[in-house]
This record gives sequence, structure tokens and C-alpha cells, in this order.
Amino acid sequence: MTENLSALIDTVQKNCTIADARHARDMTMCTFLLEMREYYRWEMEIPYGARLPRDELGDWLNARENLWNTVEEEDFLPLPLGEGGIDPFDTTAINRALLPQGVVYSSGLGQFRKPHFVLAELRHAEVREGVQVLVAGCEYARDLIAPPATLRDSAIFLRLDAVRRMLWNRYEEWQWKERDSALGRAFSHYGFERDLEHGLARMASTESETMILHELGEARAGALLGEEWTAMLGGLSSRHAELLARAVRDHLADCLVTLPVLVEREATGSLHFYLANLTGLRRALFPALADAYAASLDDARQDRLAALARRGAAHWLEVARDLLATWRNAPVEADAHLKALATGDLATLRL
Repeated sequence: MTENLSALIDTVQKNCTIADARHARDMTMCTFLLEMREYYRWEMEIPYGARLPRDELGDWLNARENLWNTVEEEDFLPLPLGEGGIDPFDTTAINRALLPQGVVYSSGLGQFRKPHFVLAELRHAEVREGVQVLVAGCEYARDLIAPPATLRDSAIFLRLDAVRRMLWNRYEEWQWKERDSALGRAFSHYGFERDLEHGLARMASTESETMILHELGEARAGALLGEEWTAMLGGLSSRHAELLARAVRDHLADCLVTLPVLVEREATGSLHFYLANLTGLRRALFPALADAYAASLDDARQDRLAALARRGAAHWLEVARDLLATWRNAPVEADAHLKALATGDLATLRL
């Protein structure tokens, strides 16, 4: 363990606070309050399912907003490593110093260019398809939003704590929804009703693998689309345009890797959970996937899903390249064009 772990944690957490101060209030009020509740649960180490103390939570929310007001204009701090510190976005150099000591770090720009930082215990490291996979356990410092898995600097970063929290939240949410659904079938497959804790642990382990598969698909999609795709995402000013581009690439990644592998492995529970998460714009773009899933429930065969993934890989690559060409030829106009597609008629894109 690093000799200055305490200082390292404090610095990363300070950067997380600055990032939250700049971007957390961009969310809708409903999403903001839900995320803050879970952030409070993590910070106070409150177990899943335990009732949150209303008064204390309210006081914490007020104090956190006041803290944000004091740091919003501050610059991100270099991490206290080496002679003069390391830029907080230089993930490769930071992990070069930390991984041998059982600590892992991730940083980068996420959706709508919000910075993310996390420092955690390194649980496992391996290389798959030439891509480094870093699995994080206990999290020492983090920001408000906790993506369970990301591809950063050609490395996959999986957060076991975030996976479990996400699954628990979906389970709590499902209690108030239709039980005969893809999500309900997923929880039934993992035996949540027989043994909740065992079911959660089993599901977290299995769905962590699914998330790694998706990020491997992202790596393959990145190789096909090139660095220009990243430049396009960074250049889009419309949130609708960015969401559309991300949804198209997600489908490409999943048709390249996630779906074919899940079908090959006959990973029924993961397929249920995958379809449960096919919502919003992603579902609107790919209605054929929901149809193929419904057919697989009737005949217990997944041939249609496998065939659809093969067609989808070609289709979404073509769509992604068309979007990229539109942006390349006229970046400013492309932003408005993608926004119009995302909020209007998706027929030209759908599969």
C-alpha cells in the first residue's frame, strides 16, 4: 500500500467534489436526488436496504451543496505521486505507480463531458483480447455518478461495488413494478426470492462479466471507428445528439461481442437482464431486438438473437460511419442534424 494513501485519497476526493460541484446540478431533480441518496449511503457506509435517516440526509445535502459552492471554481489537483505529482487525467501513469501496490485509479470524461474520478482497492487484473481489465473492490474515493464499467485509455475498469449497488437499486425499483417482465425473469433466474444475498452475489458476479463483454465490444467498435469518433463526441454540443451517437455505438459493441457471446454461452439470466436494460433511445433504435427476445421466450431458442446480432453488427457499423461522415463534412450542422434524428423520426436508423 502506498505510504501516502491518506493524502492520495484526500486529493482524489477533492477532485471528485470539484467535478460534482460543476456538473451534478445539471441532472433532472429526480435523478439528482436518487443519485445523492446512494452517494450518501456509500459515504456513510449504510447497508443496502437500510432506511436512510431523513433529517441527517437533509442536513448532509445542504452541507454538500454549500461545499460545492466553495470549490466550484477551483482547478483539479495533481495526484501526490512522484516528484512533482501527476495530472489527474493521466490514468496510465498513475496506475503504473499504484497497481503494484494493490490500488487502482480511473479518470476520464463521461456522458456530457462530466469528469469522473475513482480510487479503489485492486481486486484483480488480467488481459483479454489485448485489453487490460482492472477490477476494483472497495472504493476509497469517488464522485457522485458511479458507472459500473468503463473503457478508459484502452483499459477496462470494472467497479464491483458499483455493480452491486446498481443491481440492488434495480431490485428495489422492481418491487413497485410489473413482476412478469425481463427484469423479473432475471431476478428469478438468480434466485432472489429464495436467498436475496446469495442471489445478489451470484448476479453481481455474472453481470460483471457481461459488462466486461460490452467494454470489449466498445474496444472493437473503437478500432473500427477510429479516434475521430471520440473527437466527434467531444465536439457535439447537443445532449440529444450525444445520446444518439452513444446509443448507436452501444448497439455496435453489443452486436460485435456481448450478444453473440451470451447466446453462445446460453446465458439466459444475462439475456433477461440485458433486455431489461434496453430502454429509451436504445430500445427505440433497435425494436427488432425486443421482438427476437420475445420469440426466444416462446420457443426457448436463441437462433433469432444470434442472427440479429450478425445483421446488427453490419447495420450499426454502417450507421455509425454515416454519422461520422456527416460530422466530418459539416461539424456544426451535424450537431443539429443528429439532434433532429434523436428527437424526431428514427426510421432511417432503426433495425
